[in-house]
Amino acid sequence: MCLTEVFGKCLGLKEDERDNDPTRQTVKVKGTVVLMKKNTLDMTDYGASILDRVHELCGKGVCLQLISSDNADPVKVADHHYCNCCLDPNASLISDNGMQGKVGKEAYLEEWVKKITSLTAGLSEFHVTFEWDESIGTPGAFFIKNFHHSEFFLKTLVLEDVPGCGPIHFVCNSWVYPSKHYKQPRIFFSNQSYLTSKTPEPLRKYREDELKILRGEGYQSGELQAWDRVYDYAVYNDLGTNRPVLGNSAELPYPRRGKTGRKPTKKDPNYETRMFLLNLNIYVPRDEKFSQLKFSDFLAYAVKAVGQVIRPEIKAIFDKTPNEFDTFDDVLHLYEGYQGRPKNSNLLNSSCGINLQLIKEVFRSDGAKPLKFPKPEVIQADEFAWRTDEEFGREMLAGVNPVSISRLKEFPPTSTLDPVLYGDHTSSITEEHIEKNLNGMTVKMALEKNKLFILDHHDELIPYLNRINTTGTKTYATRTLLLLQDDGALKPLAIELSLVHPDGEIHGAYNEVYTPVQEGVEGSIWQLAKAYAAVNDSGVHQLISHWLLTHAVIEPFIIATNRHLSALHPIYKLLQPHYRDTMNINALARHILINADGFVERTVFPSKFAMEMSATIYKGWNFTEQALPQNLLKRGIAVEDSSKPHGLRLLIEDYPFAVDGLEIWSAIEKWVHEYCSFYYPSDDLILGDTELQSWWEDLRTQGHGDLKDEPWWPNMQTLSELTQSCTTIIWIASALHAAVNFGQYPYAGYLPNRPTMSRRFMPKRGEPEYDELEKNPDAIFLKTITSQLQTLLGVSLIEILSKHSADEIFLGQRDCPDHWTKDTTIVEEFKRFGEKLVKIENTIMEMNNDEQLKNRVGPVKMPYTLLCPYPLPTDTLGLTGRGIPNSVSI
Repeated sequence: MCLTEVFGKCLGLKEDERDNDPTRQTVKVKGTVVLMKKNTLDMTDYGASILDRVHELCGKGVCLQLISSDNADPVKVADHHYCNCCLDPNASLISDNGMQGKVGKEAYLEEWVKKITSLTAGLSEFHVTFEWDESIGTPGAFFIKNFHHSEFFLKTLVLEDVPGCGPIHFVCNSWVYPSKHYKQPRIFFSNQSYLTSKTPEPLRKYREDELKILRGEGYQSGELQAWDRVYDYAVYNDLGTNRPVLGNSAELPYPRRGKTGRKPTKKDPNYETRMFLLNLNIYVPRDEKFSQLKFSDFLAYAVKAVGQVIRPEIKAIFDKTPNEFDTFDDVLHLYEGYQGRPKNSNLLNSSCGINLQLIKEVFRSDGAKPLKFPKPEVIQADEFAWRTDEEFGREMLAGVNPVSISRLKEFPPTSTLDPVLYGDHTSSITEEHIEKNLNGMTVKMALEKNKLFILDHHDELIPYLNRINTTGTKTYATRTLLLLQDDGALKPLAIELSLVHPDGEIHGAYNEVYTPVQEGVEGSIWQLAKAYAAVNDSGVHQLISHWLLTHAVIEPFIIATNRHLSALHPIYKLLQPHYRDTMNINALARHILINADGFVERTVFPSKFAMEMSATIYKGWNFTEQALPQNLLKRGIAVEDSSKPHGLRLLIEDYPFAVDGLEIWSAIEKWVHEYCSFYYPSDDLILGDTELQSWWEDLRTQGHGDLKDEPWWPNMQTLSELTQSCTTIIWIASALHAAVNFGQYPYAGYLPNRPTMSRRFMPKRGEPEYDELEKNPDAIFLKTITSQLQTLLGVSLIEILSKHSADEIFLGQRDCPDHWTKDTTIVEEFKRFGEKLVKIENTIMEMNNDEQLKNRVGPVKMPYTLLCPYPLPTDTLGLTGRGIPNSVSI
């Protein structure tokens, strides 16, 4: 029974007065629904399709009702339009909810029973016919009720020809579960955007109620289920009870994660119960989950992780008799296309009885040869060019972690550590160490000419170094000084290796300084010094540049956006594509990657102190400094210059990450400015937008609540603040993440280039290791860095993390490019944004072919493509080393 019939009965109207009004025009409006059935995605429920067809035959179909954006009913029947109030004399006719958009008659999806759908993931079209009359006017939303056994993914509804309106598009992209799981029917809004205050009155209450559901208002406590659509915050108390809780703490602050509602542990109520490792069905709101296609790609890594964690004897076996690479030839045998001498079979079959490579191959989807990794790009042209000093410096500008280098502003380098706690940590590098390599300059001249740069991981590591070195790790805190030469290349000048003073932290550091030597045992020691610096940089890259500064910091923005910005809100429409899959990959990371004894702790040098160290560094996080121009200024890499296109002059002109990044940043900024100014022509609209202000307040005080009182937070009162904030969010989620993620396998898939562990200290003269270094330097190098098992685990991991999924959507693209918004001006501006990105990509390729730009390709003959927006048309998606996804999606 439709709403009009219910009203008519309850108000005592006769049927002919309700439905046979001669002044009322009723027409049939055709609609096309695109959806994906559960059986095409979830092969664990083989009976889904059959049961759904049975339900259809029994009259339990999929029901839709249009909702007017023009006309409202003065009364609202309880229980959301499909109650039995007219049969209950005690039911209340008029609710406290005010006027709401008129709801049309029920219409059902057609041909569900007889339409044959694929058994693989795919979309299907279904037709629906609505009975429309003038009282509906312009449909602005619709209810959908799923009376089937199974959920389905609802992509779009298109009304083909609404009288006076033409076609109307609803972009849904949401899972719809059986109606028994919902207290209210699911509602979807059309693609028309509205600021909060400009919402048509008939849609206002629906808009408000939908946000209450997403905030979990009225939700009973307990574990959230797959069909729950609750976005809420939690601290990092789910990594294991033997690791500190991160968040809600001055000592260990952290961005918030998504709430799961899992119960506390019996051991300690401050910790959340962890799920069984094989169970990867961790709660995130269902619309945030991977597609089946993407999840299958991730499964290979999950199986390998389980194989290590559930076999406790593996650690003991490898602690006692670790398998080692004896030569670089042994390492190269891991990769496709290597034709060197045969490798001993124990490389692929460990003594634990688990063939890690074989497990890997079972789940390969890229057609690669059995038992082989793809050959990383860094060794494709030359298997040893990575060892050159020039490549060592170049990768700080065009490698997988191009965001840590900074300009040296004073000599010797100083420390920001509290001297009361840590003593004096001024560097021991002297002028005598470096002036011989300054090309005739003094240190003072080099500083004045902005020629000295530093990769400084000293202060980050010193507070944790003694504890880290009680584990299997044996490493240093490092400072690396480099000279910018006239040809644009960076030449390393000195590497300082620091340990905490043997008499205690209060006494400062014990430092050793190494300078470049190319031959003999001193040359081998220099190669080891570079390896220790690379180990530091690998750990900082993975834990800080990658995990903390993209994955972790962006999750609160996702939660706050869904809690406070309606799907009708233009800023929601702007940001939503940049949140795709992030909550899911983060949840999986907490489950098997960054958790206690997870893959990161097993393969990256800070070991069990990894996440605690990242929390210490989060104390200094500043949202405004995540904007690329501000970041470059902070690091001293650029100075303000109004004559330059971006308002900045780079002090390293051939800095591929910064050069390409500024072009991408400016394109994003222009797009965001055009978008925001279209909806906010005056600042007072921003200040008066209640949803926008609630979003920003929630993000600041809850999502990043440990830093809520920091003065750098934008006030969100002007168009400039809104534009810069949204640009920064999009930059972090898209280009910044692409730059620090998708180069992992191309650069670090060959782990000697980017070792993640060091297992022994630098050999000293008179020690047996020093004598062995003279006789067999490669063996000592390989025994110092990441072990064989850690290499297999680490390379398997980053191979997965460096791949684009087959359903990836890249920057400047949307899944419904022509209909994601009704505002045609915005659609055209977005197309221009995409065209600008294509031009930037072409410029990048031209620069990569310019031989005068030393850092674009380098000794390894590896062009910098990490900020090319799109894979090549000839690329099969995967390890392309290029392409900027919209979001932190892997």
